Amino acid sequence: MSRFAPVALALVLMMCLCGAHASGATGAPQPVPHRTISDRSFSWPSLDQWRRVLELRDYNTRIVIVGTTLLGCAAGLVGSFTLLRKRALMGDALSHATLPGICLAFMLATSLHGSAKSLPVLLTGATISGLIGVGTILLIRNLTRLKEDTALGAVLSVFFGGGTALLGIVQQMREGHAAGLESFIYGRTASMGIQDTQLIAGAALACVVVCLLLFKEFKLLCFDEGFAGSRGYPVPGLDSALMTLVVIVTIVGLQAVGLILMVALLVIPAAAARFWTDRLQSMFAIAGGLGAASGMAGAAMSALFSKLPSGAMIVLVCALFFLVSMACGTQRGVLVRFLRRWHLNRSVDRQHLLRAVYEIAETSQRRQSGLPVDGQSVSFAELLTRRSWTAHRLTRAIRKAQRGELIEWGDDPVRLTRRGQLEAARLTRQHRLWELYLITHADIAPSRVDRDADAIEHVLEPEVIAELEVLLERKYPDVPVSPHELTAPQSIATAPAREA
Repeated sequence: MSRFAPVALALVLMMCLCGAHASGATGAPQPVPHRTISDRSFSWPSLDQWRRVLELRDYNTRIVIVGTTLLGCAAGLVGSFTLLRKRALMGDALSHATLPGICLAFMLATSLHGSAKSLPVLLTGATISGLIGVGTILLIRNLTRLKEDTALGAVLSVFFGGGTALLGIVQQMREGHAAGLESFIYGRTASMGIQDTQLIAGAALACVVVCLLLFKEFKLLCFDEGFAGSRGYPVPGLDSALMTLVVIVTIVGLQAVGLILMVALLVIPAAAARFWTDRLQSMFAIAGGLGAASGMAGAAMSALFSKLPSGAMIVLVCALFFLVSMACGTQRGVLVRFLRRWHLNRSVDRQHLLRAVYEIAETSQRRQSGLPVDGQSVSFAELLTRRSWTAHRLTRAIRKAQRGELIEWGDDPVRLTRRGQLEAARLTRQHRLWELYLITHADIAPSRVDRDADAIEHVLEPEVIAELEVLLERKYPDVPVSPHELTAPQSIATAPAREA
């Protein structure tokens, strides 16, 4: 059901948009605080201003917030696939490639005595130029030995340079001195009208629907393009459909955040969602939600602080969400990974402690036959020399094992409890099985096998360890003799199992 959350969000916002249009047409004009155009003072928003923005009382505020929210949602959804497709910067190259088309469309419409400032005309030129840019990137990648990042950099710089040159020519035209085409570079969110927001809403809804209908195909394309082709899926067609969605989102987003900052909406929400989940369905919904929240919060902050540009505020809110996700993400966040590593280190210390006590007691048992392993007392000094631990670290490990009822520790002797003896025997057996496997099958020298076995125990996935242990259990059902006590690999392979 998480995949359909963006559809519900888009429908709710479109209903708000319709209500905004109706109320904006019939509502009474709201009083505006008296401020001159030369007033450059800064004042913190009053409580009434916060309420006006949060409750969407003003017509223009509703238009802008609804439009940027829908744009952020669509960009987050499409960006999820481009990020996994490793084409996150395709939107950046595409947005920069639209500038020549905008300038050429203006110049052509002017020469034909048409409406040169018409938004459909300018966006049509931007779309054609963007598609040419994407096609150029794909041609360079497929027809040459250059990598995709090289093609992206070349097309981005060349098209943007050409667009800047054409923009200079437009500014020298009699009709172009007030064209306002430079607003497409940084965006002009505050001047969005109902037609602009309706265009964004239609494009966003179309992108959401296409993403849901082709979700399975896009998922397969992102993770295994070769397998998708072998199963008969039209990989070039799916790739073209995904790039078309990128083009649509980028073109309609030029007004909101501009061609320079548009890449942030395509990349940052999807990258932030990656810290929270490993499932594409969840990432899809989270990226759409973060994109929508970024557009909503950024536009609201721009409405509260009139001197702050909306496009920049949307990107800064995106960056804030990214930082929070990177720090607190439940799947890949920095804090979660730190805690996992911390718990793993404590678990490794406990395992090494129990195994050290068992092996020292086992050696002492051979000298004093008659005492079981769990009946042996091990001194603190013996444990300290067994591994390269400090006294503080060893004490901390013993205290934790003591709280887990695995070890009894008084003044000096350390003794395994019955529960600790069973756990220590299991750990020792598992470690020695890995040692035997590495010596007999991986040609690892006995002097290095202990360290390699430790790495395997604590690095490999539990499923892999369980599968390999099943194979080893058939030959060694009990705790085997330590391989370090045997002299030759041949004797290891034929060493009989002994009782724990």
